[in-house]
Amino acid sequence: MPNDQLADLTQPQRDRLAFVELRVHFIGEIRRQDLVSRFGIQSAAATRDLALYKDLAPGNIDYDPSAKSYVLGKNFQPIFSFPPERVLSWLTQGFGDGEPMKIKAWVSSEIPSRLTHPDLDVLASVTRAIHQECPLAIEYHSISSGRTEREIVPFALLDNGLRWHVRAFDRKSKEFRDFVITRIQRPVVLKGQPVASHETSDQDIQWTRIVELELVPHPDQPRPEITKMDYGMQEGVLRMKLRAATAGYILRKWSVDCSPDHSLHGPEYRLWLKDHLAIYGVKNAVLAPGYRSPDQQRLEAEME
Repeated sequence: MPNDQLADLTQPQRDRLAFVELRVHFIGEIRRQDLVSRFGIQSAAATRDLALYKDLAPGNIDYDPSAKSYVLGKNFQPIFSFPPERVLSWLTQGFGDGEPMKIKAWVSSEIPSRLTHPDLDVLASVTRAIHQECPLAIEYHSISSGRTEREIVPFALLDNGLRWHVRAFDRKSKEFRDFVITRIQRPVVLKGQPVASHETSDQDIQWTRIVELELVPHPDQPRPEITKMDYGMQEGVLRMKLRAATAGYILRKWSVDCSPDHSLHGPEYRLWLKDHLAIYGVKNAVLAPGYRSPDQQRLEAEME
């Protein structure tokens, strides 16, 4: 890393160069206009920044005349160090894309740390494939199947509160699935390879389906008025609209009792899903605490 050369630059210059690196590493391309729009600089200044970054990090970016943009170089080696949380925040919330700095916090705070973090190079391949709308060849390790080689067509990141997934069409199983990013190895972006119409996000029923949920204070918990305050309930109900593909994760994360008769007990169950049929047909409803599909309930009734 050219630490001495970076140290001689002004902080605004460092921020702009860090932005160049983020864009290229995780999106796969950058144009002069991206710098102009983000930092309010002139086009000539943006050209100088791109040339400076190319001088500081030879091999990191190459100019693509057909696209009129700079693209990821084959010998890319980052010159800035970004914490995974910062990268994910930038990718999913669109802010904080300057060079990371240790600054004094305005107020003291503590944020629980995740137990797992995705490898940034793997994550970068995933996000480039998403942005460039192309397939991704991966080596995937699952508990049920072990190591397999797959081609997926990724289109979105998913955070289930515990770990990061990528939502993608899986050409091996021929269905849309969630892949845990920490279980992906040796990703290769298949740039330029076609994506079939049935592999795109608008064909993912679980992704396009919106479920409307009504969460209420758990009937077995004391002081429901405090639960209403904590969750900002209107008329005693918290109404949520979620993609079906995310519903099971969220209901599990917030320990929502999804049994039809609110039969789960414990201080963690402060919320109850008022109508368990609202998640009927949701594939990951099996993750929702206490949920039993109508078919399961009928089978249980017949066995009694």
